[in-house]
Formats: sequence, C-alpha cells, structure tokens
Amino acid sequence: MVLKGDKIADKVPKFPDQVQLSMIIKSIPVETITAQQIIDTCLRMNSLGINQGTSGNVSVRVRDSIGEAIAITPSGLDYEDLTPDKICKIYFGKDKEPVFAENNRYLPSSEWRFHYDILLNRPDVNAIVHTHSIHATALACMGIPIPSFHYMVARTGGSSIKVADYATFGTQELSNNALKALGNSLACLLKNHGMIACGKDLRHALKVAQELETLAQIYLKILSVNKIYGEPQLLSEEEMQIVIEKFKTYGVQPNIGNG
Repeated sequence: MVLKGDKIADKVPKFPDQVQLSMIIKSIPVETITAQQIIDTCLRMNSLGINQGTSGNVSVRVRDSIGEAIAITPSGLDYEDLTPDKICKIYFGKDKEPVFAENNRYLPSSEWRFHYDILLNRPDVNAIVHTHSIHATALACMGIPIPSFHYMVARTGGSSIKVADYATFGTQELSNNALKALGNSLACLLKNHGMIACGKDLRHALKVAQELETLAQIYLKILSVNKIYGEPQLLSEEEMQIVIEKFKTYGVQPNIGNG
C-alpha cells in the first residue's frame, strides 16, 4: 500500500520542513543482521570516544524485494536502547524522492536527508557515519579545512578534507552543502556541527571517521604551535594523488591458498 498527499500527516509525525516526504510504503523490515551491525557501529562510536550521546547517526545501503533503500538509526534514541526492530528504512523512490517505510516504528534520524542524498548520488558509498567528535568538531566550528599536512589525509579519498557551509541540522540545505564539500572524497567537516565519514561498508566508514578524528587532533596541535614554528610543510597534489592510488590496494593480500 502506498499513501500520498494529505494521508501522510495521519501516519507519520512531521519534521518542521517535511514537505519532501512524498509517500509512505508498507515494506520489509531491515534484516536483523544488518540492523544489529548498525547498532554495533553506534556503540563502537561511543566506546571509541568519537561520539557523545545520541548526537551521531549511522546508515547503510540495503536491498530487498521491493528495491534499494537506506537503513538508518532512529531519531533521538540512546544507542544502548536500540534493538534491530527500531532501525528505520527509507527507499529510493521514483524521481529520486524518498519513500518511507510505513512499518518504521520510529522517525528516522533528523539527518536522514544527507544520508539519503549521499547514498543516492554516490554509488561507491554504501555506509555513512556522522559524529560530533571533539577535535573534528573543533575544526568545523572554526571553519578550518584539513590540508595535506600528512599522507594519511589520503585515507579519506582526497588530498584535503573540506568544510561544508553551515546550514541548520536536518535541512535540505545542509545536505546540499555536504554533498558539495564531499565531492568524490569519503569525508568532510560540517561547519559549526561535526563530521561525515563514508565507506564501502560500515566497518570502513567507521575507520574513516576514526582517521578523520585523529588527523583533526594532530592538525589542531600543529595550529597551536605554528606561530612559533611556522606553517606545516604540505605534501604536493601530485604526491597526494600517488598516495590515494596506493591506498586503493593497501592491505589487499594475495590469495595463495592454504597449501
């Protein structure tokens, strides 16, 4: 069953600007294994110290017999209280419009828009982690991008980590700004907000988030002494592109069998 128009208001609580909610569809619940992986990622974010409370959110690309969708954390629930049946699902509808699963027990994260838009526009990305980690958020609040001061910046898929222009959380404007700042990379900062990290799967996205937070911490230390020692020596764009290519096969082991 698909509901359109005015019937939506009777079925789903509304965000202030939920005008883009075009339809609701009865769907298949998120697979329990996938839902638990999302929950485990949330709990791991907090145990790693890269997120506090319920400020972060996580999503992953999924498929079922209805079509392709995103599975995403619900809005405002403590991670310790999450269970697989509380994970929400949003389908990729016709004309790129979101289609919300009617059997979602809770509202999806208020940041569902940039999760949806990134996964819609970036077929190379299958999972997204959003956090308010301390050091990355500090740089984001100062509007300071992370340049190529270290070759590990290339772990994020680019030669630098950009800052998306500020927009109110949960808005389409923020989503548009995040897409622009990401470009073809896997991470960006959100001005006066936090960070977005993407990956081929949840484990990869979490690793990108960890790396971004570490880079932010190091760069803040550099900035604290640059008046004494000067600006950091940046790696060239040419060198960064070499490193980016090397990372594409980094850690890939040859299959030599068991004999």
